[in-house]
Amino acid sequence: MPYAGAICHDRLNAMTDRPASPAPHTAEDYRRCFEAALGVPFTQGNRIQSLVNGCRIFPAMIEAIEAAETSIDFLTFIYWQGDIAERFGAALAARARAGVAVRVLLDAFGAHSMPQSVLDQLAQSGAEIAWFRPKARWRIWQIDNRTHRKILIVDDRVGFTGGVGIASEWDGDARDPNEWRETHFRMTGPVLDGLRGAFLSNWIEAGQRGFEQHRSYAPQPEAGDAATQVIRTSAAVNYSDIATLFRLVLTIARSRVRIATGYFVPDADTIALMCAAAERGVVVEVLMPGPHTDSRVATMAGEDTFATLLAAGVRLYRFQPTMLHTKIVLLDDVLVVVGSANFNHRSMGKDDEIAVAVVDDALVHELSDNYDHDLTRAERVDAQAWSRRGPWQRLRELVGRVLSPQA
Repeated sequence: MPYAGAICHDRLNAMTDRPASPAPHTAEDYRRCFEAALGVPFTQGNRIQSLVNGCRIFPAMIEAIEAAETSIDFLTFIYWQGDIAERFGAALAARARAGVAVRVLLDAFGAHSMPQSVLDQLAQSGAEIAWFRPKARWRIWQIDNRTHRKILIVDDRVGFTGGVGIASEWDGDARDPNEWRETHFRMTGPVLDGLRGAFLSNWIEAGQRGFEQHRSYAPQPEAGDAATQVIRTSAAVNYSDIATLFRLVLTIARSRVRIATGYFVPDADTIALMCAAAERGVVVEVLMPGPHTDSRVATMAGEDTFATLLAAGVRLYRFQPTMLHTKIVLLDDVLVVVGSANFNHRSMGKDDEIAVAVVDDALVHELSDNYDHDLTRAERVDAQAWSRRGPWQRLRELVGRVLSPQA
């Protein structure tokens, strides 16, 4: 059998119609494909725990914060209003007052509505607060490029990443439109080095001192059986390693790709790869928001892709009970990609993101079971019904096409 890195190389070259070697078969093959394409090795000995919805996510995060002894690094795109915003801020401030080194990094666009009372409480407690890319007239080119990462690291011992924002919309258990559907992840082991690096890169760009003489970084002890690869991308012009990552998944898939995303707006090349995968027999499923969404522009832009994808056999589902905000890509029941990135233009080319590829049978099957459960609360887009859509819907798609780079 050819060397796995060569397999990956040939499969990627399939995008340019070159002959391809057989697709990967083993978990090691998939790992080598990701390492060869993205240039980042996997680390062994990690433990990744999924946390479904705010009723499980927030208690786990606050528990970790309250147990902090030395340091807390916290980065978020969204920090809005609500009880959880107050509780989260109070927990951070309490540890800062207790002498824990607390660093809070907020995106100047996503967290602009953060309660001033929480900011005052943090400042008075001694926590360090920084804003990522605050608005400045002479830096107008930065306005459209944000940090979309969500990272919490406590005592360099436990970390969290995924899609959750600190706001009332995420509280609860996705029972109704007021409680968003989300999955976040608790991580321990060497994977924390990747999370820390992503935090520090944004912290330093925000003008802060990143490295402290008194802080030592001992090797992370092994915590479990998961192999992980951490990819962090910086705001670019129309392309980033997130795009490479998603296109790699579609290129090497053998049997099934399951995508769950809060904003589904793939570009033309990604659409072509999705269609090619479906046409060669790969089951390609996309789960996205339905009637409840916080971005009508993203909905319209995504709908502009439906006709092409449905014609190729891609299965499209719309989640019904509430806003779906999860960011998960499952590959062939072997590997899963989690993190902050959506399947859209912004994540692939405009925003700073973090993605974690994980090889862990238990986690992959757990997330696939969760996906199955979510499908029971979703409606599948029917190809024949979609072909009969009216002129108003087609006009929406045209508007979405024009606005898609911002979606």
